[in-house]
Order: sequence, then C-alpha cells, then structure tokens
Amino acid sequence: MEFQYEESGLVWMDPEVSTAIEMELDRERENVNLIASENYSSMAVLEAQGSVMTNKYAEGYPGRRYYSGCGPVDMVENLALGRARELFGCEHVNVQPHAGSQANMAVYMTALELGETMMAMDLRCGGHLTHGATFNFSGMLYRTVHYGLDRETERLDYDRIADIAAREKPRLIVAGASAYPRSIDFAAFREIADSVGAALMVDMAHFGGLVVGGVHPDPVPYSDFVTGTTHKTMRGPRGGFILCREAYGPRVDAAVFPGMQGGPLMHAIAAKAVCFKEAMSPEFKEYQERIVANCRALCDKMASEGFRIVTGGTDTHLFLVDLRPTGITGREAQDVLESVGINVNKNEVPYDETPPTVTGGIRIGTPAITTRGMQPVDMEDIGRMIVTALKNMDDESALNSIRSEVKELIGSFPLYGGETESSRIDPRD
Repeated sequence: MEFQYEESGLVWMDPEVSTAIEMELDRERENVNLIASENYSSMAVLEAQGSVMTNKYAEGYPGRRYYSGCGPVDMVENLALGRARELFGCEHVNVQPHAGSQANMAVYMTALELGETMMAMDLRCGGHLTHGATFNFSGMLYRTVHYGLDRETERLDYDRIADIAAREKPRLIVAGASAYPRSIDFAAFREIADSVGAALMVDMAHFGGLVVGGVHPDPVPYSDFVTGTTHKTMRGPRGGFILCREAYGPRVDAAVFPGMQGGPLMHAIAAKAVCFKEAMSPEFKEYQERIVANCRALCDKMASEGFRIVTGGTDTHLFLVDLRPTGITGREAQDVLESVGINVNKNEVPYDETPPTVTGGIRIGTPAITTRGMQPVDMEDIGRMIVTALKNMDDESALNSIRSEVKELIGSFPLYGGETESSRIDPRD
C-alpha cells in the first residue's frame, strides 16, 4: 500500500498507541510529580522532538557527514553546540550521546583503557549505575573503587576520599550522584585528582540546570570532563551531552562516533538546541531558584512531621527520606502515594541493608512541580498530604480524602493547556 503522509495521523493509524499517549497525558496532568529525575518539556521542545528531523541519518559531525543532504541537520547541531558552549562556558561540546549513560561511557572510553581503575561514588550511597556498579558496563569493563559517605553526617568526606585515591591510584575520578542532596566541592575533587595524577569527570545529569541557574557550584572550571542530561533540571528532551577541555575533544568525539554510536538522533539534537536556548533566559535562572526553595520548604515540612531526612536537609532539587524508623519500606511508601496521585520513587538511603527492590527510603524532588508554577507555600499542603497518606496507609477513608485534595491542588496548576476530555478536539471532525 502506498504511504499517504497526509492520512497517516496516529489516531487513525494506531489507535492503541494513541490511546496510551492520551492516558499518559492525563496521568501527567492529574498527578503531583515528585520524581527528582523527571520534568515537563515545553511545547517548543516537544515540537522539535517530534519533527521531520527524525527522518535524517547524519553519521559524523557537522561538515563531516557520511550522508548527503545534511545541511539542515548541520545547522541545528551547530546551534546546539554553540548554545551549550555559551551556556556552560566550556571549550568543547558533544551533543550526540543518546542519554547520560552513553555520555559517561564515551568519557570512560576516552580516559581509560579496559581494566584500568576509576573511582566513583557507591551506588548505595547515592551514586549512579554507570559509576562502576558491578552489574553495569562500567563495572564490567573497568576496575572501580568506590567512596561512600560519612556514616554519621551522611556527607562526602573529602579527606577519606583523598586517602582512597592515594591508595588505589585511579586514572579517573568521578564526582556527581543521582541521590545526594548536598552541594559538591569540585575544587576539593580537583585537588584530590591532581594529587594522584587522575583526570576528573563530573556527572551533573541531575543538577545541570541548577548550575546554569547559579544555585549549585559550577564543575566546569575544575573538570577535565563534565557529562549531563538535557532533561531533569534542564527541562528539555531525554538525552545526554559531554563538555570537556579542548585537548580531549577529538578523542571524545571519536568515542561517541564511531566508537559507541552510529547515526545521531537529529530530532533529539534539535530539541536539545531548543532546551539550551530556553536555559539562556532570565526566567530559567528564576525557575532554578524556585526549585531549590520548593525543595527546602518540602524537606522542612517532612522533617517537622518527624520524618528523618538524610543529611538533615538539602541544597539541591531533591532530598531523601529515611523511612526505616517508621517501619515503612520505600516500596510501600511509593505505592500508597501513587494510589493517591503523588509520584515519588523508592530509593536506598546511605548504608541501607534493605534490598534495592524494596529500599528503606524514598527520593523526593521538585523540578516538575516547580515547572507547573508551584511555590514554597504549596509545599506545606503537599508535605501534609504525603505525611497523612504515610501515616494512614490502611485507612481508605483518609486516603480518599487525600485523593480529593490532590485533585483539587493539581487542578490549580494546569499542564499543556489543562484540557479536559470534553474539551478535546477530534482531528477527524
């Protein structure tokens, strides 16, 4: 059958997928999203991501492609590169990694030979899978030694990290985390790396937007490599990028292509370009400041209700609640909160002996609700609803009351126009 572009709308071509997308839109509109790694992209980002750029193969780099017809995609990748250099003040950028994991992998391929030693934060203390977990490629391909947190303060102990580095002599030191609520001293990491002749990589996948907004220390001046994602606090499309010193640029580019990936996702790169432009606005800085203010307000509310907060507080967009003193598991908390329309994720807390599929805590973040316009005053209500749900997990009447409150609250902060089922226009009409 001949392909008819003008008659290939999703609602006709694949109603099952169309229905699933509509269900996801409804879910996003109707739930309080406190998952620290999630956010809502703008309509401009979504438009770029869903554009005809998805049709184009463009192996290689601007001006050096292996396919013809790459003029427009060269234009959009150059825009992304230039904007990222300006935004982060770095020497070299690569925007082709499909995700943060691929960005990390490319740096490892640049800085290490197979089997060489790197040092990174332990997954169970807040690190990431790609920071040397034994069941991840990073732990399979490289020898990894881990540093953790001080057991009492639950914070990074830079003297202890220096001792481990002096003993193990890693070739690469990785700073950054996916579940650490405090600012990181990159100058201290630079000093440790220099003391053992190691390169320094910072994974800012979570806090990149905070760096742009000036509410988190900037890793770029201290690092050989910085990896990041364009979603999370950056509020763009799902995807990765690498910043590095110019001397490493050719090797990083070769590690991404042809070393690790083939054709880049040009629709995603177009959306990354839009994301970087949005991040250059004064409003983006104000947005990052509100993320942190909201997070501190929500964290303080949870603490005031008697819940134990890992490290005693937060400097960033997320915090961890240690549920072990309550007898509630992270999985139980995640499930009951989801049932009332509040999304968090179960998460290990430092030195957690609970299985990772269960966990002893939850991770709570504020990027998504801040995008919807919520302010610190709204955190009082959200915190109260979380606490009530967790303290009344078997009381269906109390949970029903929370469901009603969640629906009323979220209705005041519409997403993507806040359409209702009755107001949607059927494109077939």
